[in-house]
Amino acid sequence: MPPEPDIHAPIAAVKAQVARLDAALDAAVPPKRAGNNILVATWNIRALSDLTKAWTSPQGASPKRNFADIHYLAAYLRRFDVIAVQEIRGNLRALRYLLKVLGENWAFILTDVSGGDPGNDERLCFLYDTERVKTSGLACELVVWIEHEPAKVKPGALDRQFARTPYAVSFLSSGQTFTLVTLHVNYGKKSADRIPELTAIAQWLAGWAEREFDWNHNLIALGDFNVDRSDDPTFEAFTSTGLTPAPPLDGLPRTIFDKPDTEHFYDQIAWFTKGQLKRPALKLECRGGGQLDFVGELRGDSTLVELSWHISDHYPLWVEFAVPSGE
Repeated sequence: MPPEPDIHAPIAAVKAQVARLDAALDAAVPPKRAGNNILVATWNIRALSDLTKAWTSPQGASPKRNFADIHYLAAYLRRFDVIAVQEIRGNLRALRYLLKVLGENWAFILTDVSGGDPGNDERLCFLYDTERVKTSGLACELVVWIEHEPAKVKPGALDRQFARTPYAVSFLSSGQTFTLVTLHVNYGKKSADRIPELTAIAQWLAGWAEREFDWNHNLIALGDFNVDRSDDPTFEAFTSTGLTPAPPLDGLPRTIFDKPDTEHFYDQIAWFTKGQLKRPALKLECRGGGQLDFVGELRGDSTLVELSWHISDHYPLWVEFAVPSGE
């Protein structure tokens, strides 16, 4: 059996592709500036689990994701200070190799796997650059109160716990404390199936924000909320308590399969804004943001479906926050 390739010694073709990605990302994402900005991202990386330990995947290989793909994922991820990642599975091999490529200044914090068919053996995770961001004490999975008397359950209310428990972690960067809450809403069989979870997370965040009002913490929700459209009941449920999606992300496609005029808005980064009673408005100024379309750079001769198993079916979304002056 041939020896395992060294993940730290990419072949020439992979080095060249990473260089092209870096050049494109230099033009698309602001640089990290100490004391000036905080770069936050979310990415549903499709079935981040096992890994083919080779630079190219043989025909019919499973999984398709290989060492080259890990380097390409790392090229995108290292542009940010902290990234909420959805769809990490029980098998952590790909994540561990990803951390090797990112380097020793990167760390992660994640949940246990979600059980049952709706849980899909998934974990929620935060990856973060320890030279820019530190955890600041809070790490918790969110649960909701379930009414056990059927007569008292309101129509459309969540009558169970989340299929994949939302995950909240607080971070500190440039003197700013912010709490990130990530979630991967269960897609269900139809759009209406998502409304109870979306309503429950919106209500939970509003309640938490009101309890934390005096602390004036920054609270940001991000992840794959499986919101269909901005004029859809799923969007209305998500924004029902005042969550405001990041303006720079408005109208941007979320997946590689989206077509013009049929985009979905599954992935979101959102927060409470000024003027909402007893809910702390975000102190951090949203300076910009965007979506990173990797299809043109990485598709090659692959189909979109094949590309989705190598990289993802979702685009990474990001927001740049300005650090308040004098902090």
